[in-house]
Amino acid sequence: MDRSFYIAMSGAKQTLLAQNSNANNLANLHTTGFKADYEWFRSRPVLGDGYPTRVYTMIEPPGTSFSVGTLQTTGRNLDVAINGEGLIAVKGEDGKEAYTRAGDLRITPEGFLRTGTGLQLIGRNGPITIPPSEKLTIGNDGTISIVPLGAGNVTTLQVLDRIKLVKPDMKDMEKLGDGLLHTKNGKPLAASPNVDLTQGVLEGSNVNALVAMTQMIELERNFELQTKVMKSVNDNSGASAKLMQMA
Repeated sequence: MDRSFYIAMSGAKQTLLAQNSNANNLANLHTTGFKADYEWFRSRPVLGDGYPTRVYTMIEPPGTSFSVGTLQTTGRNLDVAINGEGLIAVKGEDGKEAYTRAGDLRITPEGFLRTGTGLQLIGRNGPITIPPSEKLTIGNDGTISIVPLGAGNVTTLQVLDRIKLVKPDMKDMEKLGDGLLHTKNGKPLAASPNVDLTQGVLEGSNVNALVAMTQMIELERNFELQTKVMKSVNDNSGASAKLMQMA
């Protein structure tokens, strides 16, 4: 294979992968607590016989933007948002502890406290369950208090559990295919008392629509350029073959 064709082909492939990641960001523009992914290109020499005079494109492992998304007041008592740094501990689909910024909470008919995507929140001793209640409040430290259903005095709150909140160094965290944040060493984090929650507020996605759209246009143009290069290389190869036949 002509090295020019290989270089253009690798560039088109990596551009398409970056476009997929960017499209996923745009698709989650309104997803609660979503953290945008980003890719960056890197040049690598084409190794082989002779001196490596050409380079090809590859994408480095995807990174994640941990910036805070837009905060929106909802007034709903099961909506919570983290002020500043910190994460909410949940039970991932694989049964292991994972972390999120999504605070759109729900109570299932069985009484389990879950996120909007159905993940169980972790409390002091495992998954949090909420009995029938007349009132529920979530404190700044994640403490869940309720007025039990049928209680005579609705001003008396009963402390039920506490949402596990962690405050890791984000350099030690990574976002995996399930959309959740995980520790790079796979070990669960200890709860932190220095994470502040606000009830009745939701954190939205941190995707910048304008930047993502601009990125999409740039990647599309880059992909078209790479395909044009492949066509030019193919045309040149055909012309060279005809010249060799004439000779």
